[in-house]
Amino acid sequence: MVRLLRPFRRAVTYTRWLHLFIAVAWPVMWYLIDHTRMYLAAVLLALAGLVPAMRTVEGVQATALLLGRRYDARDAEIVPAPSSTWADRGRTVVWLECRLFLGGAVAFLTVHLPMLAVDLANTARGGGADPATFVRVPGQHWWHALLVPVPLLVLGAVVVLAGELVTALARRLLGPSPAERLAALEARTDRLLERNRIARELHDSIGHALTVAVVQAGAARAAGDPAFTDRALDAIEETGRAALEDLERVLGILREPDKPVGGRPTLVDAGRLLESARASGATVDAEVSGALDTVPGPVSREGYRILQESLTNALRHAGGVPVRVRVGVAGATLLLEIRNPLTDGLPGPGRGSGLRGIRERAALLGGRAWTGPDEGDWRVRAELPLG
Repeated sequence: MVRLLRPFRRAVTYTRWLHLFIAVAWPVMWYLIDHTRMYLAAVLLALAGLVPAMRTVEGVQATALLLGRRYDARDAEIVPAPSSTWADRGRTVVWLECRLFLGGAVAFLTVHLPMLAVDLANTARGGGADPATFVRVPGQHWWHALLVPVPLLVLGAVVVLAGELVTALARRLLGPSPAERLAALEARTDRLLERNRIARELHDSIGHALTVAVVQAGAARAAGDPAFTDRALDAIEETGRAALEDLERVLGILREPDKPVGGRPTLVDAGRLLESARASGATVDAEVSGALDTVPGPVSREGYRILQESLTNALRHAGGVPVRVRVGVAGATLLLEIRNPLTDGLPGPGRGSGLRGIRERAALLGGRAWTGPDEGDWRVRAELPLG
């Protein structure tokens, strides 16, 4: 019993009822103009459905009254957008006609079912029925009083079921077209890609800073040399400041997603990465060939992050070992190779999400990346197209 009464405790049940009643406004107006040709009301309504803006009007109204919420493009069951194709116009016309006839039927029953209940109560007392009532129960019998709740229960069922039906029709006829679904999917994919990119940015930048800080602090404690400790603290301070700058930039992207991305480090700034690794105890042999300043921005930025993640993995998993870095521009390809000896008893670098991030960065640019053991070394090699 409680379950049957649950729909009547929801506000959307009554807003759907109101939505169906609003559909009757147009035929009532037309009745005052020309009640002899009521079929023209349906014809004119169909012509109005061919106007692109009509889909917007109906979509806004249906979203608010049938779904009981504001429109959200991320979860659009009903799209209040103008009709862009003849298929959209056709669906709008069908929607208007369905709403007209369904709304007319519900409005008719809303008026006449309570009148029937009143007639039953009157005839049970020996009175007469209202001549305007569409459905009549003949006679004057006391047991008519037992039937008084029946029209009201039927009206409740009509309101709930008609509301569910008109909402289902709205989702089908005013919902997104295949083109709109595709556009929404592409937008959602772009948002997911952006979130993944930001996650990679934070992982690479903050992970590198923390790795350098941990390695430097451990080396300073083991060395017991005040001069070395001062250099280690300087390296930790510089790396931490760079990480804070990256963090502020990423947070700025989250606060203002439409703002152009700027200030991200590129391979031109790779010198600070190499110095940071050297300050952490690693011997870095770097060889750079080609004009890095001519590398396109997106490629140079992703190349910087691949180099950063590779150096971070080397420091984290192998410690202060010799690292060979090769960065070069060969034709239409940017080549990066980072190698370091595998240390006995330690796993290879990048057992976490770092390797996946390197491969994802290369794939997003249409390039390729390889990571793994190679002749006693751990090797990271990436080939990124410049165009």
